[in-house]
Amino acid sequence: MTRLLYVFFILVCINGIFGDGLKCKFTIDMRLLKPADIPTSWIDMTDPCTKLMESQVKTEMEAAMKYLAMGAHFARDTINRPGFSKFFFESASEEREHAIKIIEYLLMRGQLTNDVSKLLKYPLTTNNTNPIRQEWNNGEEALTDALKLEAQVTRSIRDIIITCETPKTSSFNDYHLVDYLITDFLEEQYKGQRDLAGKISVLGKMMQAHGPLGEFLFDKKLLSGEV
Repeated sequence: MTRLLYVFFILVCINGIFGDGLKCKFTIDMRLLKPADIPTSWIDMTDPCTKLMESQVKTEMEAAMKYLAMGAHFARDTINRPGFSKFFFESASEEREHAIKIIEYLLMRGQLTNDVSKLLKYPLTTNNTNPIRQEWNNGEEALTDALKLEAQVTRSIRDIIITCETPKTSSFNDYHLVDYLITDFLEEQYKGQRDLAGKISVLGKMMQAHGPLGEFLFDKKLLSGEV
């Protein structure tokens, strides 16, 4: 029995010595490897489409930041509207997911593989240098701002579709990109806009019927998912 334990101990030691050696031998700094020489003939996105899609990433992220500001405002102890806060935080997550989907699409098409840092600079969009709003007078005002924001995002997506479907500087029509944006983005945008318009309508009627208490009651319904 003692002999077997001795042999087992030796085997464990040998495995440890050579195991560590194997780990060292197969540790490779990937930064030192030469990039593969991959043909670029499969990359067929035109510059206007690529630039507009990169700009859309910024638009989606800026929308996410605005929704985060709304969610944080209604989560404050002095406001305490958990339904509104939950709704706007979820909206922020959706906008962030949209940005990720666009980045993934660009990567699938062979774009954006070198540097993504230009997408993360603030202000994210050159046409909007104003600071993000931090406070709202009431829930109806915030929902109205949200509807305007969604309409702006929708117009931005439509501009990409128009540019890439009927390009002025090229004969190449990017039908795949157009179909992707229509199917995965536009329908969701229109449904979201209609949902916000409905919420504004319901909240307005509840405020008319119950006064300031109407927003409190609407917040409860918003939290439970009834509206």
